[in-house]
Amino acid sequence: MQIILVSRHLKTARNFTIMPQHMLFAALAFFGLVILTSLTFSWLSMELRLPFVRDLMTSLQRKENLKTQEVMSNNLSFMATRVGELQAQVIQLDSLGERLSRLAGMGRESAPPAKTQSKPDGQGGPFVATPATYTDLQQQIERLTRQVEFKTDELSMLESRFLEKRVRERLLPTMLPVNASRIGSSYGYRSDPLAGVRAMHEGIDFVAPPGTPISAAAAGVAVVAEYHHAFGNMVDIDHGDGLISRYAHMSQIDIKPGQMVRRGQRVGLVGSTGRSTGPHLHFEVRMMGVAQNPAVFLRQGDNFAQAQTH
Repeated sequence: MQIILVSRHLKTARNFTIMPQHMLFAALAFFGLVILTSLTFSWLSMELRLPFVRDLMTSLQRKENLKTQEVMSNNLSFMATRVGELQAQVIQLDSLGERLSRLAGMGRESAPPAKTQSKPDGQGGPFVATPATYTDLQQQIERLTRQVEFKTDELSMLESRFLEKRVRERLLPTMLPVNASRIGSSYGYRSDPLAGVRAMHEGIDFVAPPGTPISAAAAGVAVVAEYHHAFGNMVDIDHGDGLISRYAHMSQIDIKPGQMVRRGQRVGLVGSTGRSTGPHLHFEVRMMGVAQNPAVFLRQGDNFAQAQTH
């Protein structure tokens, strides 16, 4: 780069040529001067303890401390709020877990009893609250977070078991098929009412007036809805996994084969068709074709005991 200097005091113009190395030298000199000035200023402030420098440094330090305290205070306030939220969440989850346990008919594991300790020595004094530190709040947040995660997993398990229980209840024949009835003949060996000899009775007879509605003891699919020479008007409902409930001697059939049947849905009316001596419902439960005692299933319902006392 070339610089031309013109002045009225000069007879002729002067030319100056600035090379790159000149500019680099000038930059180095400038930075060196800045560093030397800063070091000199720092040395003077330390050696001579200039009041304005000390006051300036103190003021800057105080402002930095106040800013740090404000940030810490805000963080502690936020963390304390978070601790309160987590504590409330733990209480809500615990309460919800208790309700789900009662609905599902399951008990929750109680905490182990505390160890008995000897009576402590006498102590006392005024109460002086200690403000929570960052470490204390962080530990509480981590502990409460673990509790929330544990209780959430516990609730998921309870929900799964509750749904499983609901499905099982709907598919197991536990509902009394005839209301306002009494048991005329139980499951087991008896004297056959027509032949008069000892024979196996593979179901339960519910005595009820003709035309009394008959309800499905559980949800399923009707696989049989027809007349049988021994059972009369008969309905078989498949509940899955080889479990079937049978309703016999009906005066009327209200469903068709292949029809989906809801729990408690009417399937027919009490009658005395087939091999029967009077109006009643013959109710069976079969597993893989083998007759089971229906009372084992019906006792899990609500009204079986009332049927026995009629």
